[in-house]
This record gives sequence, structure tokens and C-alpha cells, in this order.
Amino acid sequence: MAVLISGRGSNMAALLEAATDPSYPARIALVLSNRAGAAGLARAEAAGIPVAVVESRAHKGDREGFEAAMQAVLESHRIGMIALAGFMRVLTEGFTRRWEGRMLNIHPSLLPAFPGLDTHARALEAGVRLHGCTVHLVSAGVDEGPILAQAAVPVLPGDDEATLAARVLAQEHRLYPAALAWMAVWLARHGAGPLPAMRRIAEEATAALPSATGAMANPLPAFAALPTEKA
Repeated sequence: MAVLISGRGSNMAALLEAATDPSYPARIALVLSNRAGAAGLARAEAAGIPVAVVESRAHKGDREGFEAAMQAVLESHRIGMIALAGFMRVLTEGFTRRWEGRMLNIHPSLLPAFPGLDTHARALEAGVRLHGCTVHLVSAGVDEGPILAQAAVPVLPGDDEATLAARVLAQEHRLYPAALAWMAVWLARHGAGPLPAMRRIAEEATAALPSATGAMANPLPAFAALPTEKA
């Protein structure tokens, strides 16, 4: 598999760490960035992972040319699966269809809420009490692909973007390696299919897990502590 990054690559680092386990079902064969100065490239090289750069700035206004150059690199490394990890490019329908069912992304919100950018600021502005992250298959629509896994965190009093982002990121680092491992096993056994059919993946995965008996609420009302007088 290849991990695509644009910046520091913190989720990439979590994937690299998971992949050091000999039993992990995916081998990271390439870290590719659209920015030569991405800090994650040095982290990948230090871990002994091959790296490559396809500068998006060199293909300004030519998305197809940029993606063709990426595709050539991916093919040269015999990549069969892609994990987007902070890859800050919107991919064309042609590229996403080429990798249909074999390309994952992690997004810092509980999709379908808050697709796109500035998710933590938007969550705070909306006043939601639960926020989180989502691993999904990539489709032509931005952050619209079939959802594989999600993790939720509470929004606490006094949270700002930084504190909320840090709480979500900790869950991203747990969720992404696990979801990607499950997907790698699925692909090895069944192969990729069209996205409408792949929507059943999460349902089958959930059915194989122990039944969840609880629920999450934030804040959980403490009725005994509520004021006795009416406002």
C-alpha cells in the first residue's frame, strides 16, 4: 500500500508504527507527497520506507496531468491500496474510479457532518456535544464515500479548536490503523468492487463484532443536580 500525505504525516506515522507488527496485514511500500517540503517524508525515510514527490504546483491547472504522474509512481511501486493521510488535494472522478474500493481516507469529523475543511471550528460553532473522526472509502464526492469506522469524542466546556483537534487526533491514530487492517484483509479475500456494493463492508464488519449494548451521551444528565426551582 501507499500512504499519500501533504504535511507532517501524523496519521502516516501511526500507520507506519502499526505496520511494524509482523502480523499487520498490509505492507507500506511507499509514502508519496504532493509537496517536496512535507515533514512526513523525513519521518518515512527514517523508518526505511521509500518516498516519492509529485509536486502539485508543477501541474497547476492540470489536475489530470498531476494525477497521471502520481499514477505512474504508484504503478512503478506495484501499489494495490492507497491510504490518504492528510493529503490536501481533491482528486478527480477519473482517479477515484481507477482506485475504487481500494482507497481510504480519514476525516476529522463524524461524517456526514462537517465534510471539507475547518471541521473543528465548525463543530464548535454548531454547538455539537459529540465530535470525532471517520474512516471512509474515497468516492468522487468530497468526503462522501462509504463509511467504514468512526470514533467519537466529547466536546468539553472551554474547548477551542486546538484542544478539540488534539482529542480527535488521538482517536484518528487508533482508528485508522485498525480500519485499514480490516480493509486490507477484505481486499485480500474478496477484491475490490464498485462502491455501491462496497457499502455492505461496514455492515458485515459490524455484524462480526460483539454486540454493542451501550450508548454514548454527552453530557449525561445528572437529574439530581438540576435546580429544583423553575427558571
